[in-house]
Amino acid sequence: MLKITHVSKTFNAGTITEKKALLDFNLTIEDGDFITVIGGNGAGKSTLLNLIAGVHTCDTGSIVLNGVDLTDVPEYKRAKYLGRVFQDPMMGTAGNMEIEENLAMAMRRGKRRTLGWGILNKERDLYREKLAMLDLGLEKRLKSKVGLLSGGQRQALTLLMATLQKPELLLLDEHTAALDPKTAQKVLDLTQHFVEKDHLTTFMVTHNMRHAIQYGNRLIMMLDGNVVFDVRGEEKKNLQVQDLMQKFQTAKAGDSLSDRMILN
Repeated sequence: MLKITHVSKTFNAGTITEKKALLDFNLTIEDGDFITVIGGNGAGKSTLLNLIAGVHTCDTGSIVLNGVDLTDVPEYKRAKYLGRVFQDPMMGTAGNMEIEENLAMAMRRGKRRTLGWGILNKERDLYREKLAMLDLGLEKRLKSKVGLLSGGQRQALTLLMATLQKPELLLLDEHTAALDPKTAQKVLDLTQHFVEKDHLTTFMVTHNMRHAIQYGNRLIMMLDGNVVFDVRGEEKKNLQVQDLMQKFQTAKAGDSLSDRMILN
């Protein structure tokens, strides 16, 4: 479904602040995978997500989504394939526009623009139906400016917008990190609902080990631009937070263990 092959990325090459973010990185994501990605600061998680999204370009390697080579495709042209929810709740929506206007933009992602009526009544009915699923009362506030919503409401709306037109790949960049625990749980529950309902292939970056274990069918741990742990299925379900901590400490220690021993 998504094949990342021999991808490398270095920032500020040749300077005192040079940072090798990804080193000959390889990863294959299957259709319907819900992958959680964890790792310390500087592990390369967000860089990988931004390379997939087209925010950054690869120094070497290729990124192919469902047979389409996206390696050199600019970010705005990748929008029709991808849905994305950012860490900052303010980034996924236009605060000076109404809720229904934000949803209309999301509905038209990747489509040709025309001179027809902006929002039809049948669209509003659909938006109310979708918003009701959030259980936040937003279906009664279609004309409200998004800037008046709380951070949690905006993040839930962003999630709905990202999945309104079923994306080939849903990218979640620590999308609950800026929320309080109760609101974060609400957004995670909605995430699980949308992923299961539409069978979305999902790539979720998180710092929360408990969430990484609880959600998805596959877990990847990154360190210094590489995958050091990749587990799925029943083995993933049986993981405990202390198991992940041990794996991370083992990998970080850089002892004589081979990659095969770390991955297994």
